[in-house]
Amino acid sequence: MQPQRDPGGLGLLLLSWSLLLFEAARAGRPAVSCPAACLCASNILSCSKQQLPNVPHSLPSYTALLDLSHNNLSRLRAEWTPTRLIHLQSLLLSHNHLNFISSEAFSPVPNLRYLDLSSNQLRTLDEFLFSELQALEVLLLYNNHIVAVDRCAFDDMAQLQKLYLSQNQISRFPLELVKEGAKLPKLTLLDLSSNKLKNLPLPDLQKLPAWIKNGLYLHNNPLHCDCELYQLFSHWQHRQLSSVTDFQEDLYCVSSKKLLNVFNLSFLNCSEYKERAWEAHLGDTLTIKCDTKQQGMTKVWVTPSNERVLDELANGTVTVSKDGSLHFRQVRVEDGGVYTCHATGDAFNETLSVELKVYNFTLHGHHDTLNTAYTTLVGCILSVVLVLIYLYLTPCRCWCRGVEKPSSHQGDSLSSSMLSTTPNHDPMAGGDKDDGFDRRVAFLEPGGPGQGQNGKLKPGNTLPVPEATGKGQRRMSDPESVSSVFSDTPIVV
Repeated sequence: MQPQRDPGGLGLLLLSWSLLLFEAARAGRPAVSCPAACLCASNILSCSKQQLPNVPHSLPSYTALLDLSHNNLSRLRAEWTPTRLIHLQSLLLSHNHLNFISSEAFSPVPNLRYLDLSSNQLRTLDEFLFSELQALEVLLLYNNHIVAVDRCAFDDMAQLQKLYLSQNQISRFPLELVKEGAKLPKLTLLDLSSNKLKNLPLPDLQKLPAWIKNGLYLHNNPLHCDCELYQLFSHWQHRQLSSVTDFQEDLYCVSSKKLLNVFNLSFLNCSEYKERAWEAHLGDTLTIKCDTKQQGMTKVWVTPSNERVLDELANGTVTVSKDGSLHFRQVRVEDGGVYTCHATGDAFNETLSVELKVYNFTLHGHHDTLNTAYTTLVGCILSVVLVLIYLYLTPCRCWCRGVEKPSSHQGDSLSSSMLSTTPNHDPMAGGDKDDGFDRRVAFLEPGGPGQGQNGKLKPGNTLPVPEATGKGQRRMSDPESVSSVFSDTPIVV
């Protein structure tokens, strides 16, 4: 007889084993309790307003939000928590007395997304201070005593979207933070209001996309008054950017130690702002952006003839690229007119109009202009060199020959004077003794045999030369004879 099986007893045995395993697991894990000075609710720890000089130890590792505001914390060192809080997403440290933060203080919280350091006593933001917070999205630093911001203080923070630096003593505008494609590619809000900014990089700010300018707050700063500043904020006002429309009455500038509203600068006689049209020439390649106040909007372009522009896969000369920009491969005269961009987003819709003016002629690029200028310069230099060669390096003639010995007779004959191009250097010839030679002018007259009209010799004849010169008769083929005889000008002898 076989024993009967008891299914109820088997289930009870399995349940007992499960309870034993659970108790063993609890015994192997250290007990985690809420710190005495904090109030815990699930994964939220509130240790606010407890006059704490230090951060409580033994914080639960599952903490997602830690509130340490309104205490007496003065320094945040690297070892402020022995537990690595990988689940912590929000850390509130406002209204303390923090004047020092270690560059390794945020190593235990690598997944932090929200950090509030406002209303403390921080004076500088050193390099790589927040480099460990690669997932941080919002950083509050307003109402401190910050004077200097290192250019590398916000490196490796590609996810940062909002940065509040208002109510400090910053005097240098951190342009590296807002340049498109720079260190903070997702930054949509930068609050620099109520600081000590006097000069702004106005040309660089004008080039920023609208979605950055829409969140760039510069009110309550002692800016320098000029027409360029007026044109900048007038443009932002025309585009209805929040950074200007929300704080229009608080946009000030200083002129002659007087605080004036930026939009009341009539004494400067600044011209009114007008939206400029895009200009192009025949055959140009042109790209016009749909400069919206929000990123990630869907954009549709409409031509002046009220036709929708197709995407970049189309074969037309005007297409829309992936980022929503209007691209012209080769501008034509008929491409001129007003183009409209209709942008739709989650929060709002936006419509932008852009005017394009096309000039009916081509424009050479700067490379062609450079080549033409270079060719002209080379031609001028070559001309100068040729002139110098002609003046100074031509083969010498009479003046390069050696000086002949003067005649032993004081009176040279008329014939010898005609045949010699060198002056008489006989000091006894009379005249001014200081000159060392006698100058006389002789004119040839016809009369002798072999002479033609105006004293010119007939071909084939010879001209007698006095024997005292030691020279024989010269033929007309002699270059010196030809150059001397065939001349109607007076000869200085």
